[in-house]
Amino acid sequence: MTGVRLRRRLAPWIAPLVLLAVWELASRTGILPKNLLPAPLEVARAFVRSVSRGDLLVHLGVSALRAGVGMLIGAGIGLALGLLTGLSRKLQLVFDTPLQMMRAVPALALVPLVILWFGLGETAKLFIVAVTVMFPVYLNTFHGVRSVDPQLIEMARTYHVSGFAMYREVILPGALPSILVGLRFALGMSWLVLIVAETIGAEQGLGYVAMNAREFMQMDILVLTIVLWAILGKLADVLAGSVEQRLLPWQPRSQRMAAE
Repeated sequence: MTGVRLRRRLAPWIAPLVLLAVWELASRTGILPKNLLPAPLEVARAFVRSVSRGDLLVHLGVSALRAGVGMLIGAGIGLALGLLTGLSRKLQLVFDTPLQMMRAVPALALVPLVILWFGLGETAKLFIVAVTVMFPVYLNTFHGVRSVDPQLIEMARTYHVSGFAMYREVILPGALPSILVGLRFALGMSWLVLIVAETIGAEQGLGYVAMNAREFMQMDILVLTIVLWAILGKLADVLAGSVEQRLLPWQPRSQRMAAE
């Protein structure tokens, strides 16, 4: 049983390790020009140099803080709107259409307006992240509330459960699986849109490092930032999966993950 569990844990890393090996081999044999795509070992050396100077960790911390604060603000607004519109037909008619229209607007198109509204400070960056992550949380919360079993609601009313108690005991637990899917998707998007947010007059952050590397043709640093984004996105997904497993232990997927 231990061997099976070990193989299952190692299996997701096989493809990335093979890709790294092929990448390194292609760079060493000259198939991939180093001025276009440096070898993995060169990227690793760039990582060690950046960490030893201490600046990379600072940039990582700044980006993580922006992503986290923007995520909290956007997810909070999306959760509130999803709960309200999911339970009220009148509020759905008022808010749903404008929100669906705004959802279709790419974050990059908002940058000029955001600069006019908020300037080049942190507020503009947080706004971009918050607006982007708000929509998946809103949509999944809305559909989660609408998909709650009507018989459960009727049973709760039979036992005189109403008001906030109905939210807490019936609506929220029933919608929680869908809400967590939205939060998981939004957590990944917060890192995805951060590169756009950090083009707005940033002096710190991974986006700033990537732009500087592009300007000075530091390809090893540029590729390093891309790799770090990929790793951070994976870590965010793992974190969201762990939260989902802890909050929804009765779900079949959570039971399979616990068994593994």
